[in-house]
Amino acid sequence: MTQKIKSDVPGTESLVPGYQWIVMHPELLGGQAAIKGTRISVAHILECLAGGMGFKEISEEYGVPPESFAEAMRYAAKLAEGRR
Repeated sequence: MTQKIKSDVPGTESLVPGYQWIVMHPELLGGQAAIKGTRISVAHILECLAGGMGFKEISEEYGVPPESFAEAMRYAAKLAEGRR
């Protein structure tokens, strides 16, 4: 079951179970996992890191809350292991 959260982006209220910052909804980035309250996907954060950006730089440039990065990394790690 997903928890409903308030968001400024219509249709993005689906919080991924076990996460406070990760949301998914078909109307948000085509259903990709994203950071709550943003239109920034977990995949985009990983691409930025792979491209040499640091967490502080990503936070400043894209408005991603710094406290969301640990969850984004945990979510990505679980996907890499084949689970959420």
